[in-house]
Amino acid sequence: MMDYSKCVLGIELGSTRIKAVLLDDGHMPIASGSFGWENALRDGVWTYDLSDVKAGMQACFRDLQADVTKRFGAPLTTVGAMGVSAMMHGYLAFDAAGSLLVPFRTWRNTMTGEAAAKLTERFGFNIPQRWSIAHLYQAMLNRESHVKDLSFLTTLSGYVHYLLTGEKVLGIGDASGMFPIDSAAKDYNADMLASFDRLVGEMGYDWTLRQVLPRVLTAGEPAGTLTQAGALWLDPTGTLLPGIPLAPCEGDAGTGMAATNSVGLGTGNVSAGTSDFAMVVVDRLPGVHREIDMVTTPAGDAVAMVHCNNCTSDINAWVGLLGEFADLLGVKMDAGELFTLLFRQALSGAPDGGGLMSFNYESGEGVTDLDAGRPLFLRMPGQAMHLSDFMRTHLMSALATLKLGLDILTDTEQVPIRKLYGHGGYFKTPEVGQRILSAAAGVPVSVMATAGEGGPYGMALLCAYLLHHGSGETLEAYLRDKVFVSAAESTLMADPAEVAGFRDFLRRYQAALPVEAAAIRQN
Repeated sequence: MMDYSKCVLGIELGSTRIKAVLLDDGHMPIASGSFGWENALRDGVWTYDLSDVKAGMQACFRDLQADVTKRFGAPLTTVGAMGVSAMMHGYLAFDAAGSLLVPFRTWRNTMTGEAAAKLTERFGFNIPQRWSIAHLYQAMLNRESHVKDLSFLTTLSGYVHYLLTGEKVLGIGDASGMFPIDSAAKDYNADMLASFDRLVGEMGYDWTLRQVLPRVLTAGEPAGTLTQAGALWLDPTGTLLPGIPLAPCEGDAGTGMAATNSVGLGTGNVSAGTSDFAMVVVDRLPGVHREIDMVTTPAGDAVAMVHCNNCTSDINAWVGLLGEFADLLGVKMDAGELFTLLFRQALSGAPDGGGLMSFNYESGEGVTDLDAGRPLFLRMPGQAMHLSDFMRTHLMSALATLKLGLDILTDTEQVPIRKLYGHGGYFKTPEVGQRILSAAAGVPVSVMATAGEGGPYGMALLCAYLLHHGSGETLEAYLRDKVFVSAAESTLMADPAEVAGFRDFLRRYQAALPVEAAAIRQN
């Protein structure tokens, strides 16, 4: 009989899927549940309805319960610890009564250019458009009427954590995507808080930023317990009992670092799905670059991040089209099988994509300074078309913008990257995404056996660390010595021709960027 009190549960609200992963006391996944959802573009704003958050979380937990009961013969009533993570950044603003002031503005929006530029100059610290503080300041600059009623500003993980516990807190990694963090103090940067509050006062608002932001917690700190109301919100059947300790809620960047054992100095990982981002733990703040964000690990250590809004959405659309063609031929294929077949075909393509070109911009992209997206596929007249080149081009396009940011980090700032860990849907087909990322970055890429579990697995590990934290062991040591000491992983290095091919593709990609910009201007 499984002792659920020794298990930990991580739930992550990703861009296209809400997923739960249950780990045993040996850190191994033993059950999971999921629910698919999508953002919507409403009145020019990328958003999710908060009713969908509730419905999705309940459906995900219900799916988990079914898996647990099937495997172990009894439903989940409790766990040793649980935690929630989600997409970082964005704007969830509430008044004193807890009412949402404006629809949720997600990380995908690129409407805050003026605010981001002004705050970057004011702070001497890069503030990307998707950060919560950029959204808030843009609303202030726009004189949006709701700002005067602001009482609580949080992220998606912070919102769900509040519903489960009643605590207005945030893990430091997620908090670092709301407002700059002082890694020494393990809190929001005090000087920058004071600077922003002067803007607040000048514009006549009667709140301070400290009053409206969640309290910052580091990995291992208690973050509240599951309340009766929270348990029923997640599981309306009443099977899940209150009283479960919760770890600090985190962002998907932090859980990705935990899931790939990439929280120590010099380690790095790439998460690639709907969006993609590279994270490298550093010992100094690099210069201010629009393409480089400074965030933190779940323990509060500084991380240089290259975040791109677009990765696999355009690939998904093309695979769907090819799936329709297969249906016309009478060939019914499972979506997973179709993705695997087409991804593998990319490995036989020309290293530079055979002269084809693709832009995967479903939405705006801050790294290349584009406020909207237009997915494009281009070829020269008379250019031969092969499926292998077509697929390789799209897979390289998914990483091209990321590579532009990494080049600033490695070439301009001289930050060494010796190896990267990959995780997320892009790496689900063995070797393919791993090899193309290696060609892009020019370094070996490792993928762990647990990489497919992704963010919820990383969140569950942070829950396990919460239970272990009393020992005084650091998160880095805990992951290294207790979790990943004998972890199975595969590592490969792209061959020189592939590295040179990606370099040639990127050169053509940069030269063709004005075509993407022109397409956006044509509306």
